[in-house]
Parts: sequence; C-alpha cells; structure tokens
Amino acid sequence: MSALSPLVRSFVSHFGEMGSRWGINRTVGQIYALIYVSPRPLNADEIGQSLEFSRSNVSMGLKELQSWRLVSLRHVSGDRREYFDAPTDAWEIFRTLAEERRRREIEPTLSMLRNSLLESPSSEEDRIAQERMKSMHDLIELMTTWFDDVQRMDQKTLAQLMKMGSKVQRLLEFTNKSSLIGGRNPRKD
Repeated sequence: MSALSPLVRSFVSHFGEMGSRWGINRTVGQIYALIYVSPRPLNADEIGQSLEFSRSNVSMGLKELQSWRLVSLRHVSGDRREYFDAPTDAWEIFRTLAEERRRREIEPTLSMLRNSLLESPSSEEDRIAQERMKSMHDLIELMTTWFDDVQRMDQKTLAQLMKMGSKVQRLLEFTNKSSLIGGRNPRKD
C-alpha cells in the first residue's frame, strides 16, 4: 500500500478494520475501499499491486463484492482484462447493503419463525418458546414493513426524515396527548 497516498491508505486501512466488524473479512473491505475511492475502474492486477494482495485473494474478494452487488464488472475497449468500479452515491450503497442484509439475514429468519409458529407445541416449554418466537416474528415483520416503506422514499424525503430524529417522537407524543384531551384513546382507535 506504499504507492497509495496517505489519505487513501488511511481510508483503505480503516475500511479493512471496519469490514471485519461488519461481517466481511479485512481483505474484502480494503478491496472495496480502494475501488470506491478510485477515480476510474480498476482491474484485479492493479488492485493486487496497490494493496499488496495475491491474485487469488483479490479474485475471491471481487467475487464476494459482486455477490453483495457493491462492485460492477466493466470492460474497457481494446483491453481483455476485467475492470471493477463501485457506485459513488452513498445512498445507493446504503440501500444495496440494507437490501442484501435483509435477503441474507432477515428473510431466512422470518421464514424459520413462520414455520416454527405453524407447529403445534408439544409441551408447556414449546408453548412459551412459540410465544417468544411470535413476539420476535411480529417485531421483525413490523421492521421489514417499515424498511419497505423507507426503501420507496426518494433520497430527499429520506434525508429529511433522518434529520428529524427525536422530533418525530415528540410529534407522536404530542399527537397522543392531544387525542386523549379530545376524548379519544389512540390505543383503541
């Protein structure tokens, strides 16, 4: 990595360390970071040379990043090598990561919970376990419904919603209080 500028080297190193905390290996995180900040698509040889990784590590890392839809394969006219680039829009990257995590982690869990809830409990312990699984299922279903709603929002609306933060909570509390004063119980409406 000595050929990289200090700025890029720092970013790539940090992304490698963070990648391991996010469930990807350090090498994959560094490959992604290098492609992301590159002003042009890079081929596997350039990536390996820049990061001082073996060709096989780069190849495996690129396959992993392609499976996550975080990098795209590009061809350069007159060059038989494959080049890779990454989306530069941070919102698009966030949405892609969220969709992939949902597909890989949340949907299999929901499927398992649904199947478990269809079974008849054979003991008191199973009945209690199913009650707890139902609670988890209901929360995950609520979160995925919310996620679908958020995914359909345009970038500007989503940014406004995120900037509102705790103001949304205060608005909901105010709405609930005013409903109670008006004689309506929002929990029964």
